Amino acid sequence: MDKVNINIDGYDIEVPEGTTILKAAKMLGINIPTLCYHPDQNIKGNCRVCVVEVEGSKNLTASCCTPVWNNMKIKTNTKRVRRARRTVVELILADHNCDCTTCIRNGNCELQNLCRDLNIEGYDFDNVNEILPIDNSNPSIVRDLSKCIKCGRCIEACHNVQNVGAIYNMNRSSDMKVGPPLNKKLQEVPCVYCGQCISVCPVGAIYEKNDTKRLWDVLEDKNKHVIVQIAPAVRVSLGEEFNIEHGSIITGKIVAFLRRIGFDKVFDTNFTADLTIMEEGNELLDRINNDGTLPMLTSCSPGWIRYIEYFYPELLDHVSTCKSPQQMFGALSKSYYANKYNISPKDIVVVSIMPCTAKKAEANRDEMGKDVDIVLTTRELGRMIKESRIDINVLSEEEFDAPFGISTGAGAIFGATGGVMEAALRTVYEVVTGDELTNIEFKNLRGLDGIKEAEVNIDGTIIKVAVVSGLKNASIILDKIKKGICEYHFIEIMCCPGGCIGGGGQPIPNTNEIKGKRIKGIYNVDKTSKIRKSHLNPAVKTLYDEFLGKPLSEISHRLLHTHYKKR
Repeated sequence: MDKVNINIDGYDIEVPEGTTILKAAKMLGINIPTLCYHPDQNIKGNCRVCVVEVEGSKNLTASCCTPVWNNMKIKTNTKRVRRARRTVVELILADHNCDCTTCIRNGNCELQNLCRDLNIEGYDFDNVNEILPIDNSNPSIVRDLSKCIKCGRCIEACHNVQNVGAIYNMNRSSDMKVGPPLNKKLQEVPCVYCGQCISVCPVGAIYEKNDTKRLWDVLEDKNKHVIVQIAPAVRVSLGEEFNIEHGSIITGKIVAFLRRIGFDKVFDTNFTADLTIMEEGNELLDRINNDGTLPMLTSCSPGWIRYIEYFYPELLDHVSTCKSPQQMFGALSKSYYANKYNISPKDIVVVSIMPCTAKKAEANRDEMGKDVDIVLTTRELGRMIKESRIDINVLSEEEFDAPFGISTGAGAIFGATGGVMEAALRTVYEVVTGDELTNIEFKNLRGLDGIKEAEVNIDGTIIKVAVVSGLKNASIILDKIKKGICEYHFIEIMCCPGGCIGGGGQPIPNTNEIKGKRIKGIYNVDKTSKIRKSHLNPAVKTLYDEFLGKPLSEISHRLLHTHYKKR
């Protein structure tokens, strides 16, 4: 690639041709402020916060969308530039609900940070902000239009990444706003509640429904037996809320905190992830051996399930009938666990800590029987820890409770794209062949690529598999299935880019760079686990011996499997 020589603030630098001013400045350690810009999205150039002076240009130039040219001279910190940036931000503030102290993004808001960095203490413009009704009509996501800055990030996430199109730009000029068409509520449009809009929103215009107060109340109720499960992705991301390095594994500290605030038992969703592999793996073998519908599609991701129900309902027979690990846990907690420990199911409160906003909606599905009572996101757990005033950094690590706290490395990698497939292949291979699979790491199924594929020789049969994350990528595969040109036997589909580690309930920022570090943490959990194959989990074996009988048994179908519907 050709190089060009430029000068920024008096410093010469050589950069590849086509580099934007914004990125070139960053190479020199100059951080130009931005607002509509997001490192994983298309360049918009909407907000003009990033303007700079370019020699020879009459007007200020947006640095995020302007490529450099040879001998270009740029100034990023002149009086004119500073005044323009302040004016832009002050105009935004004049049409923004600035009640920051009670905003869910207080302390983690890009607009708030800009005001601090640009030394803005007030503004001279008339306040034209209109306090609008808050849309909290659905179980997962809340929208507050009075805080929307019209940056367009959420629209790109919804359309370009997820291929859903639940929200749009509406109207023009000063009347422009962001929301569902025809002023509908999110509940009234085909929103999948994935929360990717939340992950990219720079302010508090869209966020997850807060269920922490419900949980505090339940923990105070001495007549309730309150148990909790922790999803695999939470243990490598929660630390970010407390300035711990991205991808750090803090499982034991989370367990210790949850015990301290009053949970009767602290369990691991990895246990039912292992159970899911037993049921889903055997379902796959049953379909292959008995001319069932192929390819089989995984069913762990509730946002993905809502997507196929809305947009490809004719393909629902391809979806595994297995419930997600969250819902399997709930079903077993109010049956097997209740019987084993002589507790009335009506006295058991099942709580989930998930990286996912769509899990809140999943728990409310009629088909799930209200087995899971409360779902919190990773961010909500972070807020509870801060509210409790307990310093998670100094807590000693503690172990999960039995029996639902015993799990394998295979269950842990459910948190990353490709993990469900890799865990399934580890088990299916050994169940079919009876031989030990020595090389258990399917590294070509790992990473942030949206579509990955592999072939596995299982006892002379070539099994073709694919791994998909992000719903736009899912639509590519689903279109192939509709056309009859898809040769895969088994396809893992995760709603969120990167899988659960990139879920809509994860700490913000939630960039691809950060997701990569979380994925590394997930695979470190697997690598250091004593048991790394789901079918070798001793607690799962006991569950089948004492209660379920065998995979796909009548009771397994009744408790652990479900059906989905056209929406």
